[in-house]
Amino acid sequence: MKQKRQVGTWIEKYQLPMLCVGGILCCLFGMWFGQKNELEIPVGAKMGSKRPIYGVVTEEKKIALTFDCAWENSDTQILLDLLKMNQIPATFFVTGDWCDRYPEDVRAFAEAGHRVENHSDRHPHVASIPAEKLVADTRICDEKITRLTGRAPCYYRAPYGEFSDAMLTTFEQELGHQVIQWDADSRDWQGREAGEMIDSLKKLVRPGSILLFHNDTENTPAALRRLIPELKGEGYEFVLIEDLVLKENYMLDHEGRQVKNTPV
Repeated sequence: MKQKRQVGTWIEKYQLPMLCVGGILCCLFGMWFGQKNELEIPVGAKMGSKRPIYGVVTEEKKIALTFDCAWENSDTQILLDLLKMNQIPATFFVTGDWCDRYPEDVRAFAEAGHRVENHSDRHPHVASIPAEKLVADTRICDEKITRLTGRAPCYYRAPYGEFSDAMLTTFEQELGHQVIQWDADSRDWQGREAGEMIDSLKKLVRPGSILLFHNDTENTPAALRRLIPELKGEGYEFVLIEDLVLKENYMLDHEGRQVKNTPV
C-alpha cells in the first residue's frame, strides 16, 4: 500500500508539470510537422532577406538534373553513358580543384553537350568569408572552367549549400552569377540505397524542380537508371539549368522558387 500511495502522490505532484511539458512538446511537434515540407535551409545558411534559387514555379513539367563534383571521378564515364542512353542533358557544378585533377572529365562533360558551372575553387564556407576572398575564389574557378570548356560559367552553387545576405549581394553586384540551390535532394552522399533515393525524390519532384546528385557516390548511377525513365514516363522533360531558371523579371516565393512577375 505504501508503494502504491507513493506512486499516487508522485502522479498528483507532477501531473500538472507533465501536462504542461507534454503540451509544449505537442506544440513544437505540430510546428515541425507543419513546416517539414517547407524550404529546407542548409545548416550553414545565415537567413536574412535574400535567398538563392531553389526551383521555378511553372506549369510546364520541366526539371533540371544537377551534379556536384568535388571528390574523385570514379563514375564519370558511367554518368555520361547513362545520360546519353536516356538522351537528357545535365548541369555539372565543379570545383576548380576538381578541374585541376580531372581536366579531361570537365572537357568530356562539355563535349557531350552538358553544362559545366561553378562550385567554387577550393570549397570554402562561403557564408562567412570576406567578400574579396569569395570573389577571388569564384573567379579562379570561372577561369579554369572557361579554359577547359571554352564557355564562361553563368551559375554558382555554394559549397555545403551555404549562403548569407552578404554572399548573395556579392554575387548580384560583383560576380553576375545566379546562385542555384535545389528542391529535390537525393542525399546520395549519405550512402542511401538506390530505392530509398528514388522513393524520396518522387515525392519531392514537381514542375520546375532542381534535382541534386553528386558524382563519385556508390548508388547514384543505379538510382538514376530507374529514376530517369520513371520521371520521363510521368511526362517530365529534363533540361539544363539555363533552360529552366528565369534570368530576370521574377521574384522568389517563400520556398525560394522563382515566380515570374506579371504586368500590373
